[in-house]
Amino acid sequence: MSEQSALQYYRYRIMRDPKRLIDWFNDNWAHSRRLRFACYLGGFAIVMLLLAWATLGRNLPDAESLLEYETPLPTVVRGIDGEIVNTYARERRVQLQYVDFPEKLIDAFLSAEDKTFFSHGGVDITGTANAVIDYATKFGSGQRAVGGSTITQQVAKNLLLGDEYSVTRKLKEMVLATRIESVLTKQEILELYLNEIPLGRRSFGVQAAARAYFDKDVGDLDLNEMAFLAILPKAPERYGRARYHDLAITRRNFVLDQMVANNFVTAQEAAAAKRQDLGLVQQRSERSADAGYFLEEVRRQLIDKFGETADDGRNSVYAGGLWVRTSLDTELQLAARDALRKQLISYHGNRGFTKPIATLNPDNGDLTSQLASSNISINYEDWRVGVVTAPGRIGFSDGEEFALSGGPSSLAVGDVVAAVKSGSGYAIRGVPEVSGAFLAEAPQTGRILAMQGGFDSRLGSFNRATQALRQPGSTIKPFVYASALDHGMTPATQVPDQTFCVWQGANLGDKCFRNFGGGGGGVHTLRWGLEQSRNLMTVHIADDTGMDNVIKTIDRMGIGKYEPYYSFALGAGDTTVARMVNAYAALANWGRQNDGSVIDYVQDRDGKVIYRTDRRNCTGCNMAEWDGQPMPRFEVSGRQVLDPRTAFQMVHMLQGVVTRGTAVRLRSLDLPLFGKTGTTNGPTNAWFVGGSPDIIAGMYVGFDQPRNLGGWVQGGNTAATIMKRFIEATKDRWQAEDFVAPPGVRMVKIDRRSGKRVFEGTPSDEPTASIIWEAFKPDTEPPRATRSDEIAAKRNEILELIRLARQGAQRARANQDGVRADDFVEEQGGIY
Repeated sequence: MSEQSALQYYRYRIMRDPKRLIDWFNDNWAHSRRLRFACYLGGFAIVMLLLAWATLGRNLPDAESLLEYETPLPTVVRGIDGEIVNTYARERRVQLQYVDFPEKLIDAFLSAEDKTFFSHGGVDITGTANAVIDYATKFGSGQRAVGGSTITQQVAKNLLLGDEYSVTRKLKEMVLATRIESVLTKQEILELYLNEIPLGRRSFGVQAAARAYFDKDVGDLDLNEMAFLAILPKAPERYGRARYHDLAITRRNFVLDQMVANNFVTAQEAAAAKRQDLGLVQQRSERSADAGYFLEEVRRQLIDKFGETADDGRNSVYAGGLWVRTSLDTELQLAARDALRKQLISYHGNRGFTKPIATLNPDNGDLTSQLASSNISINYEDWRVGVVTAPGRIGFSDGEEFALSGGPSSLAVGDVVAAVKSGSGYAIRGVPEVSGAFLAEAPQTGRILAMQGGFDSRLGSFNRATQALRQPGSTIKPFVYASALDHGMTPATQVPDQTFCVWQGANLGDKCFRNFGGGGGGVHTLRWGLEQSRNLMTVHIADDTGMDNVIKTIDRMGIGKYEPYYSFALGAGDTTVARMVNAYAALANWGRQNDGSVIDYVQDRDGKVIYRTDRRNCTGCNMAEWDGQPMPRFEVSGRQVLDPRTAFQMVHMLQGVVTRGTAVRLRSLDLPLFGKTGTTNGPTNAWFVGGSPDIIAGMYVGFDQPRNLGGWVQGGNTAATIMKRFIEATKDRWQAEDFVAPPGVRMVKIDRRSGKRVFEGTPSDEPTASIIWEAFKPDTEPPRATRSDEIAAKRNEILELIRLARQGAQRARANQDGVRADDFVEEQGGIY
């Protein structure tokens, strides 16, 4: 057939066949009722379908929003060494890219959920028809019909619509699925699906589920484990439970068979996978350093800066996927926790059980369930937290109950207590009622390295290191002395250790201060008064300096704002451990103070730094090429709150507190340490604050509702003991280099007791040394004529001999003249 004849043939058929169909339709329309009914019904169906499509699709979410969709991700927290120490998450989520998913894992999900995924346009007609039939057969029975949803439809449901069970939602899902297919590629749809699908155990996405069920990454999963994950979308909270083990095995093997049928794996591979058990691991908590108080402080600050949920912005704590670098030093943190706990346990002694940790109301339902939802627990040795469910019975958050022994008669149902395994039951243990806090900081940067705000953060979130306002006692004295040094005194200035009274009016009379333990007398150097923590000397110093000047210094150091009353010079004002440590850090840093910080910097999910604590500029640090100039450096951090020379003088004097003063128990550590103890009236608080050139730490022990700790308690035997344990546990972190003096400080040999300058002898750090090095500002040291006192004494001795000799001669002449020598001397007014 020629080309021309072929064109004529097809043109003839196109013109003839439709005409025949139209003629047939016209001939039968008038005579066939069935044809008319079918046409009306079909037309009505088409109109209704178009109407429904337009109605359902009118207010649907925009499928293009998925192009900018970001998976809600938890915030990951790293320590000072870059290791992950915690995550802030209410759900387990990890986002992967399509290339990160193993091919067989994708095959498993396609076999289980949507084997025609790569060929349909969003809706599988066969699957939908089966779902309609199943729905019709189960209508009115209360049973849920099979979904028949494609993976694309599941994405629409999970991300845009919600999980409402209705025909309307299913129709909307189908409309959205077709729109999604026009916006995203198949790979992009699968990536969303595998990152977002809920798979039980609070896991969303396959990577989080792989961790939750097998403690593996997706790249390390075996075939049988991949098949197990693929069964979870059908019943995510069922297949992971022990009671449904056999059901899970059956469903997993079905998926393996489907993978064989789809030519994704061989029959031999599937058979080998079927022989494996499920191999599920026990549910475990997320990786976290035991630094609850520190991490809670980080969380509070992040929420203040970025918000809590996705509604608060893109970089929220629980959805923004932030990466946070903190200053947490896990080695120092564990040492701080253990040192504080040991002292609290030691103080608690043999007191046994004192009071319950908390009390639950039996009227509010099952007590063990209430305990589980309360999140109260403990991480100390092998202790567990339980609730008294009946007299002599204790229940735990996992629902188990045991016999309880050792409880007092006052123990009531609903009391939450600590207990330890004892035989076939449990024995009660007493959590110390006394509490305290510990905080360590790097003075050059202000980075907080460790923070322990009580016995265990799981027992309560109140952070005594940052939130508890306590009287610091004598730990405030270095700043009284610093103010004195700034106003003309020196470490060798003589101050009376004598009674000091203040007239308070006719009604109150005199207020007289006294030393701790009483006593006093004499005149001593500032150094001696600080080393021995003499209250009377401190008040005299504050009076000579001026209380207005003293409280200005205390305020400038960030400790607190107080009225100019003498009691505040002895530590009567409230402050926190964090403030005191930060103030002492300024002393060790030549009077330059950096704000205490727990966060170094924050990155968003894309790695961009969105917050930095250290905001110093470094001009030229990002040059593309070296310009031949000196290497660029950061400007000095912090603010100058104290004369560098004054700060060093205080550190040098406070080293004497460790060498021969109230913190002498730290001397055996053989490290260059400075610090000050503090004990408040009662005593109600026992303090120590101090450290080395690199680490400053502060701590206190006291009851939350202040009351007498016992007359034997002092800062030196209680708080300083915590510091000693802390250092002993981290000895390799403490340097032997001594504190370096700033420019303008002169080191002079003086007599430790008199404060007078000497030239002979060798200074020593021994506790009983009579000659020591002392730090002075220029022109404040004792004068260079240091032998003047000896010369004057010899001169007076010679003059006395001359005087006696003259008196003898005068008496001899007086006897000759008949005059009494005593009268002569009296008349002459004496002889010099």
